[in-house]
Amino acid sequence: MNNDLESRRRKSYTQMRMIYDLTMAGLMIGMSFILFFGDKFGLDLIAGLDSLMRYGFGTLCLLYGGFRVYRGIKHNY
Repeated sequence: MNNDLESRRRKSYTQMRMIYDLTMAGLMIGMSFILFFGDKFGLDLIAGLDSLMRYGFGTLCLLYGGFRVYRGIKHNY
């Protein structure tokens, strides 16, 4: 009985971490697309930034979002 409870807790924790990782990945990838294409969407605040900083931070967000997707799919907690 104790083993079953521990198994359910571990499964629940893994599921919550997967949801968290995939949600954070979606936010980070979304932020990278806003940074990459902000000037095409008419976002003046994004278009006013230095292009090197905008594309550099967008690339970092995209890479980190990809890492979060990998971690969410891998389930290695």
